[in-house]
Amino acid sequence: MRAWLLTDTTGIDAFSLGEIETPEPGPGQVRIDLRATGLNHLDLWVSQGLPAPSHLPHILGADGAGVVDAVGEGVDGVEVGDEVVIDPSLSCGICERCLHEEITQCDEFGILGEHHTGTFAEYVVVPARNVLPKPAGLSWEVAGSFGLVTATALRMVERARLRKGETVLIPGVGGGVSSAATLIAVARGARVFVTSRSPEKIQWAVEHGAEAGFDSESEFSKEMAAVGGADVVIENVGPATWRQSLRSLKKGGRMAICGATSGPKVELTLPVLWFKELELIGSTMATHAQFARALQMVSSGQVEAPVDSIYEFDRLPDALRRLDSGEQMGKVVLSR
Repeated sequence: MRAWLLTDTTGIDAFSLGEIETPEPGPGQVRIDLRATGLNHLDLWVSQGLPAPSHLPHILGADGAGVVDAVGEGVDGVEVGDEVVIDPSLSCGICERCLHEEITQCDEFGILGEHHTGTFAEYVVVPARNVLPKPAGLSWEVAGSFGLVTATALRMVERARLRKGETVLIPGVGGGVSSAATLIAVARGARVFVTSRSPEKIQWAVEHGAEAGFDSESEFSKEMAAVGGADVVIENVGPATWRQSLRSLKKGGRMAICGATSGPKVELTLPVLWFKELELIGSTMATHAQFARALQMVSSGQVEAPVDSIYEFDRLPDALRRLDSGEQMGKVVLSR
C-alpha cells in the first residue's frame, strides 16, 4: 500500500510517499480501506518531534473513515463492506479504567497516528471497538475529519459541566477544538464568547451563535468582566491567553484545559485559585461513548463540522502547509 512516511522530525518536508506492506488485522482488529483522512495540529507537532515518535519512519494521522475490507479473529458486529468512522482513542480495553469507560486514564492509552500507526495511508488496522457505522447522510470528508477535535471539545465541555444559560469563553476560535467547542456550547444553550487574532474568525463564531468576540492579544478579561465574567473557559492556547483566560473566570468558575498551542509553561498566582474557588480541569481526547455522542451530534446536524479544504492523497505536504498557515476555517482533509 501507499503511505506517507515521516522519516525525520524536521517538519513538513520530512514526509515522503512510499510503498509498504499492507497490514493484516490481528484478533479483535479490522482493516479499513480509507476514503478520507482529516489533518490535525497534532500531525504538525509530531512531525517536529513534539513529541517525537517512538520510531522512524512513522505514519501519522488520527482521523479517518472508510470501508472495512478485512476482519481478524473474534470480531463481532463489524463485517467486510461496512462503512465506518474511526475513533482515534486507543487503550488496552481490559483494565478497570477501560471497563468503567475511562479509557483516557488507561495506562496504555494512546492516540492513533501519535503513538500508533495512523491514517496517512491507503489502509489502517485498528481495534474493532474503535469503529462506528458511518451515517448514510454524512459525507466521507466530514466523517473522516470531525472526530478528534469534536470529541475532544465535547469531553472538555462535559468535564467543565457547562450548563444551559451559563457563560463560556473560548479562546483561539478558528482552531479545530475551539471551533468545535463553540458550536457545542451554542447547541447546549450557553452564552458564548470567543477570542481570536482574526476578525474573520470572530465573525464566523458570531454567525454561528456566539454573542461576541475579542482580540486574543488584548486584555479581554476586562471585556468579559463587563458582561459578568465566565462560568467556564475552554482553554487550549496556553501562555498566550492563559492570564487573561484565568482572570475572565467569575468566582467558582471552571477552566478545562486540553492543550497549549503557544507553549507548555504558564505562570500561576495561587491565591486567585482559593480566593475565587476556581477549578482547573485537565482533559484528554474522549471516551468511546463521548465519541459516539459527538458523531450523533454531527450526523444529526446539531453541531456543524466545517471542512475548509480537500486535497488529493498525493498532496499531503500541501495540505499540511494549509493547516500550518493558520488561515483555515474548518478541517483540512485528504481524500482518496
